[in-house]
Amino acid sequence: MKRWLTVILFFAALLLFWEVLIRFKIWSHTLMPAPTDILAYYHHAFADGSLLEACLITIERLLLGYFFGLLIGIPMGLLTARYQFFEDTIGTIALGLQTLPSICWAPLALLWFGQTEKAMFFIVVMGSVWSIALATDAGVKNVPPIYIRAARTMGSKGLHTWLHVILPAAFPFIVSGMKQGWAFAWRSLMAAEIYITILTGFGLGHLLHYGRELHAMEAVIGIMIVIILIGLLIDKLVFSPLEYFLHHRWGTRGIKEIV
Repeated sequence: MKRWLTVILFFAALLLFWEVLIRFKIWSHTLMPAPTDILAYYHHAFADGSLLEACLITIERLLLGYFFGLLIGIPMGLLTARYQFFEDTIGTIALGLQTLPSICWAPLALLWFGQTEKAMFFIVVMGSVWSIALATDAGVKNVPPIYIRAARTMGSKGLHTWLHVILPAAFPFIVSGMKQGWAFAWRSLMAAEIYITILTGFGLGHLLHYGRELHAMEAVIGIMIVIILIGLLIDKLVFSPLEYFLHHRWGTRGIKEIV
């Protein structure tokens, strides 16, 4: 309880300090709106349903692209970890493309798919799949060889070793890759929605883009805060419980618990 109270007081003081800076004209109101202006934008945007609709459209696109990123990235990582040929070919491609900013895929997506949902989907998949594949590859390669040798002495071999020894031991790395892939997918989608305008639905990136065009900074900052809150919510509801389970399953603890 004390921990949460401290956090609430910190953010309340931060918002109050922000409001004072604007009201006393230390910061320009044109460039940085006050928290009360952002709250007024939220009241209007939620009242007409535009912000909630944009959130649902963006999350739907994100989940679809991220799901396919997992379906492609995890098997790709397993192949590059298992076979030298795939490591030398696909692994090298994945390592190179993982460093490529997601927005670089937008011109190709527009050329190949036009201003459609397929272009959005393509950018999200390409933004997430490589980090997932590389994390899976690293997870398999970091499995201690003693685990595999011990399993083989007890009769395990082939697919049984992969399913019951290698994959469970590599799972913490895979989860880290899934979390990183989610972050890349989220950034990729925001870049895609800002860059590509389609008529099938306006997401958060589109609202952010139009807020900038209209010089409505309270909308820009407000949408940025929503994007951050959605990212934090997904982390707390999905990845944090999964990481907590892994810590207890494998008997590991965080440094804060040890110290």
